[in-house]
Amino acid sequence: MSLTDPKTFECPYCMAINDIEIDWLNDIGQHQIIDCQICCQPIEIEILQLGDDVQIKAHRDDE
Repeated sequence: MSLTDPKTFECPYCMAINDIEIDWLNDIGQHQIIDCQICCQPIEIEILQLGDDVQIKAHRDDE
């Protein structure tokens, strides 16, 4: 059994789809800054649990 769950989100700079692995035990409720896999801009993400699923909110780092 995998401890992570693959998810995707859209880069707020270039609108490219990015992949991320979510750790259900440690990542829920966290704020992280990661770089876009395409344009390398910093993205602030918030990981929220919605029932049995996860929502990823992605914002520009300069907002």
